[in-house]
Amino acid sequence: MRKNKFAVCDLEASYACSLMDYLNEKKNTPFEVQAFTSVESLIDFAKDNPLEILLISTKAMCSEIRELPVGRIIILSEGESLKDLEEYPFVYKYQSSDSLIAEVMEHYAVGSPQLQLMPSALKKTQVYGIYSPIGRSGKTSFALTLGEILAEKKQVLYINLEEYSGFDELFGETGRTDLSDLIYFARQKEGNLVYKLNAVIQNFHELSYIPPALSPMDVRDVTGEEWLSFLQEIINYCEYDVILLDLGGHVDELFQILKCCDKVYMPVFDDIFSEAKVRQFEKLLQILDCGEVMNKTRKITLPMQIPSKSGRDMIQQLVWGEMGSFVRMLLWEEEGGDG
Repeated sequence: MRKNKFAVCDLEASYACSLMDYLNEKKNTPFEVQAFTSVESLIDFAKDNPLEILLISTKAMCSEIRELPVGRIIILSEGESLKDLEEYPFVYKYQSSDSLIAEVMEHYAVGSPQLQLMPSALKKTQVYGIYSPIGRSGKTSFALTLGEILAEKKQVLYINLEEYSGFDELFGETGRTDLSDLIYFARQKEGNLVYKLNAVIQNFHELSYIPPALSPMDVRDVTGEEWLSFLQEIINYCEYDVILLDLGGHVDELFQILKCCDKVYMPVFDDIFSEAKVRQFEKLLQILDCGEVMNKTRKITLPMQIPSKSGRDMIQQLVWGEMGSFVRMLLWEEEGGDG
């Protein structure tokens, strides 16, 4: 994907350079980021390099900057009066880099629908579905562990499509935006989804994830066609190696979504009730002409590891516990057991 120019201009050199480094290291940032610590150097650069976004401090903003060919100017505020700058959106300088960039991308996504991106042809994104017709199978623990371990070497995005993910309670984090906002934004067709996506995505260590929807109705209200279109948009315009779909049973057109997956992991138990549910699920696949899903589904019996911690430490406990050992062995076997 061709990356457009994002300039950060702040007279405080350490701040501008630190923010540039953070953005350039951030996975799937859809921009090439440059830092400037003087207005003169910024103007010289912009003469030959059109800027799509300029994030500039109030102290650096001047009439010459207003005349530059910039797609979107956003003011970096220290909390002072923004008199004469009311026409521009602003973000507060002294907050976490994650929150600051989320706000920048939020402003940009809504305000810049005209920019057309070229689909990325450099990577083949693999889509893994994690689903089970059996309740309390441990699939989310498995999915998060799998995501964290894959993210040690690859760029991975985790998307939870369950009605009740429990993320707010498990991790004690409530994002400014979540999956519901992304779906709503996509429906409005007011801008490029990839930029809105970068305003929403958060991270567990190296694993990127979209905060799940809070309301079950937000999940039920999305059609299968919308889910598939949303997924394809991410595949086309983001550079993830793997997308993990943690699927619940109430997702519309569940079988069609499973058909689009390159691989499906299905946690199972060996008791007669669980086996009966799996047989019913497989029979329905055949009836609905989705028998191919069975060919790419791997049934797995998971270790029942119950973490003693909550929050982000819980995931690390899974990664380095029985679940992590199980996942690493699973991946080793799938890679041919070499190395």
